[in-house]
Amino acid sequence: MVDRGASALSLPDDWPTHPEPILALNRMGSFDWDLDSGLFHMDAQAHEVFDVRPDEYDGHPESLAVRVPQPEAFRLDGLVSQALKDGSENYGAYFRIRTRSGELRWTHTQGYIRRDETGRPRRIIGIVRDATDELAESEERLEQAAEDEARRQQTNVVQLTTAALAHARTVQDVIDILKDVQGLTLLGAKSLVMGLVEAGSRIRLVAEGPAGSFVPGTLVTRIDEPYPMSEVVRTLSPRFIESPEEFAEGYPILWPHITGLHITAAAYMPLIAQARPIGAIGLLYSDRGAFSTEDRNVLVALGSSIAQSLQRAMLYEQEKDLATGLQQAMLPRTIPSVPGAEVAVRYRAAGAAGTLGRDIGGDWYDLIPLPGGRVGAVIGDVQGHDTHAAAVMGQLRIVLRAYAAEGHTPATVMARASVFLHELDTDRFATCLYAEADLSTGVVQVVRAGHIEPILRAPDGTCRRVPVEGGLPLGLSAEFGSLEYPVGTLELDADHTLLLCTDGLVELPGADLDDGMRTLTGLVSAGPTDVRELADRLIDVAEERGGDDDVALLLLRRRVLDTPQAGGRLQQHVAPGDPEALTGARHMIRAAVRAWSAGDRADEIELVADELITNALMHTEGAAVVTLRVLAGRDRRLRVEVEDSSSALPRRREAGESGVSGRGLLLVDLLTDAWGVEARGGGKAVWCEFVVPERA
Repeated sequence: MVDRGASALSLPDDWPTHPEPILALNRMGSFDWDLDSGLFHMDAQAHEVFDVRPDEYDGHPESLAVRVPQPEAFRLDGLVSQALKDGSENYGAYFRIRTRSGELRWTHTQGYIRRDETGRPRRIIGIVRDATDELAESEERLEQAAEDEARRQQTNVVQLTTAALAHARTVQDVIDILKDVQGLTLLGAKSLVMGLVEAGSRIRLVAEGPAGSFVPGTLVTRIDEPYPMSEVVRTLSPRFIESPEEFAEGYPILWPHITGLHITAAAYMPLIAQARPIGAIGLLYSDRGAFSTEDRNVLVALGSSIAQSLQRAMLYEQEKDLATGLQQAMLPRTIPSVPGAEVAVRYRAAGAAGTLGRDIGGDWYDLIPLPGGRVGAVIGDVQGHDTHAAAVMGQLRIVLRAYAAEGHTPATVMARASVFLHELDTDRFATCLYAEADLSTGVVQVVRAGHIEPILRAPDGTCRRVPVEGGLPLGLSAEFGSLEYPVGTLELDADHTLLLCTDGLVELPGADLDDGMRTLTGLVSAGPTDVRELADRLIDVAEERGGDDDVALLLLRRRVLDTPQAGGRLQQHVAPGDPEALTGARHMIRAAVRAWSAGDRADEIELVADELITNALMHTEGAAVVTLRVLAGRDRRLRVEVEDSSSALPRRREAGESGVSGRGLLLVDLLTDAWGVEARGGGKAVWCEFVVPERA
């Protein structure tokens, strides 16, 4: 019975050194509780109220346990603890003590909390008095109020436990909440055990507390064995044990192992979900006997709440296992070894998703070996975080790999992937970046579909973002009829590293994309040189940062092969009216000539290739595909091919003295060692070859 409305006592700071005489006149005892030392000083009148002699009391409140029944003491402790915590100045409560004769007598206490300048409670001063006469006429009403308060506290236990369990995502979370010392105190239990049903015939112990209460031989028990948890699972009914004798008689195998816990009562409840038992929980007490009807109802409700939380956690873990398996199945199982490169890939699932199925997303990476010493690197992100996003991602990864392996140009690979996603009958779109690298030359062609730009790191740690003009995300570009993807070209020199990643590694709370890219660039610059160690470092940073987005990462570091490799091949798509594409093609040619040790003929090769590209764009009104390759044989040759969609063959014309055209094929014939025309399906390819001997 709590009297929280009592007014604050107006007592001097040195009280009770000089107690007010009126206290003694009103048969009130005083006390002074030093919270630092724990000493609880009482005057003579307070000794009379508690019916203890001075020689029976040593100044510690625990010594009063002989007079204050355990339930009353538990209630008083809770009241005082709450007042200390919530900043209250005072508290008041009625409680019962048991006199020497065994009689229960009502008592009232009122305390005033003294705090220091920081607000920390240091001392409680107050009074105690015999309230028997005051409450004699309303004993029944007070008992009812006490029962109501106990029922309210029991209901509060269920509510608080349910609230704590609402945040549990895994079975281990549920176990941690129940095993917590505060959780046991809240439940009023001395010890707790919980087991889950396995294979329908046995129970595996998953929690016991506090530490040291484990009973050997009970880790796994059969449901048909004579244990209380096995019984409640078999019968689907709770079991309430109300005395040590009842425990020893009902479960003689278990009782000898728990006598050291001084158990006086126990309650075992089956954990039932969807009409089937999933486990059992036992609460063991050392300070109670019988369970009232209200007690039993509260404990059954508590068991139901725990069962629901466990079922939700088990469903979450099953869903997570399914999602993780699906994600792993969709990503490449292994990354192929690529001569001339060191590669590292990493994937991190979203860690703060909060809902079932959200630990899987549409981020992916891929590495595609291509003919001629080339390799394709892919990074992408399908919209959404669910199994549908992962399924779309898996299909996209497969078609991108297929289109690249068929020999299409990077721009065509991206355009076809966009059409595929648009026709997939899904509302998802995807961002993607495809980089095709010729490891013999270091020339990398990059196509970007709404994705973040790559980062290039030099051997000295210098990092920079590589600006690449981009197109619309996959799926959207096909929907809006914009399938042109510009191709950017960069040079990946020896020991330089190319980094491709999804935005989960870049986006920071409260920061824009540029800030995130600058932060990432700084991390890469300061990171280790080894690509695997660098990948681990970046993923560790992502783990520490948390976040609700996946992270996919691909690092490719170019190494120079010990021996020159023949068969190098580069390809560039040039659209009509696109000066950037033409500039990119020239850049590719210049880099290839230098990488393939054909510098002595660099001007000739670049001039002829430029002439062939210009002719294709001017006379066919369509796009051109430029291909450079090294042909090994008796004479090492560099071959240039310009393919267009027109079947009309080029013809040689004589230019007049003031003519500005007509000299193209004359230049080709004059500067090359061989040239010709080949039919290619509905179009043709004009080719030429230059002898480029190996350097000594």
